[in-house]
Amino acid sequence: MAEQVDVVVVGLGVGGEEAAGRLAQAGLNVVGIDPRLVGGECPYWGCVPSKMMIRAANLIAETRRVDEMAGHATVQPDWAPVARRIRDEATDNWNDQVAVDRLVGKGVTFVRERATLTGPGRVRAGDREFEAGRGVVIATGTVPSIPPIEGLAGTPYWTNHEAIEADTLPASIVVLGGGAIGLELAQVFARFGVQVTVVEAAGRILALEEPESSELAQEVLEKDGITVRTGVQATGVSHGAGGFTVTLADGDTVAGEKLLVATGRRLAAEGLGLDAVGLDPKARRIEVDEHVRAGDKLWALGDVTGVGAFTHTAMYQANIAVHDLLGTTDAPTASYHAMPRVTFTDPEIGAVGLTEQQARDQGLTVRTGTSQIPSSTRGWIHKAGNEGFIKLVVDDDRGVLVGATSAGPTGGEVLGALAVAVHGGVPVKSLLQMIYAYPTFHRAIGDALRAL
Repeated sequence: MAEQVDVVVVGLGVGGEEAAGRLAQAGLNVVGIDPRLVGGECPYWGCVPSKMMIRAANLIAETRRVDEMAGHATVQPDWAPVARRIRDEATDNWNDQVAVDRLVGKGVTFVRERATLTGPGRVRAGDREFEAGRGVVIATGTVPSIPPIEGLAGTPYWTNHEAIEADTLPASIVVLGGGAIGLELAQVFARFGVQVTVVEAAGRILALEEPESSELAQEVLEKDGITVRTGVQATGVSHGAGGFTVTLADGDTVAGEKLLVATGRRLAAEGLGLDAVGLDPKARRIEVDEHVRAGDKLWALGDVTGVGAFTHTAMYQANIAVHDLLGTTDAPTASYHAMPRVTFTDPEIGAVGLTEQQARDQGLTVRTGTSQIPSSTRGWIHKAGNEGFIKLVVDDDRGVLVGATSAGPTGGEVLGALAVAVHGGVPVKSLLQMIYAYPTFHRAIGDALRAL
């Protein structure tokens, strides 16, 4: 006999945990199901521990910049305090008891099992079956996508999990993938003395961002001693006592003690029973509408929807799902035209909305304006480590920003002003009339506006 509840949330990463907790606090009978750690990728293997690593690596880089500006300093990188902080402060040694207690404290019934959808509103978990009167929320996230490279399967390659959990670092590593995860980890390892080679099949790293972002990222990574190979696929992998050897399509080989595979992520849908609710289990994403509804008595949020694999997207969609399930009057609906994203390399590369090419592909009348951070007063003052730029993408017919990139020492923070402009459709004329505090990094926005 199925247990009667209001809502079942399948997957308790940041979005699922948020939705389940808020619905329970609103008085609904909520069951949350996940065989993995409550909180998901972000607190244990993603956003939080990786940024601890980046913070430590950036301190090393800043210390090395002292000689250029403030005297003399030496630094001896030591991975031990970084690993200890991740283990003790961020992850409780990959134990989610605190998160479970927080969730249960909000009134959620937690079931640590793998869930299977058995029909609209029906979910089986272990030897229990639930029937959700209001509906089911799918928030199962994604898992690393491992390419079918000859020889790779069965080797002890790393994903982001092993990289984050490492107590010691290798002498050398090959990173397959030139996206945000691969580049962030590559720079961290290089600054801790690891010999790093990045291999990206596309013609440039950060291939989904502006070409200027790709050029900047490669420039700064190479300054850190990283070898970057673009436009070439890995065709074979071998592993032996000396580590990994990767054969490339052009006949070259690259070698490393470790191999990090960071070639993207895929929907975690095995055994979920999507076909029982009319969805394609082989689909790359679960399609949702503006209320993040995916079907009859079914909602989906987070990475599974394919709308940007970001924590902030999952939280945004969770809020929409909560209001829709509660029947809130004038409930918010989803709009992704001002999606922000940040690659936390040094410099940070933040972007929002459309790239120039995406805007042109949509048939918009495009104008762009760019300013260079080193040429701004704050950039000139900052000096060492001041690489970066601001690029604005304008729909000239409407006179508003539809996209922007903010790269620099605080590129992710400066992005906030640009995200507001894109989200709110603030007229370029109004942005030109703003007063930008002097001397700040964000004042370079004004320079880019004038360059239009």
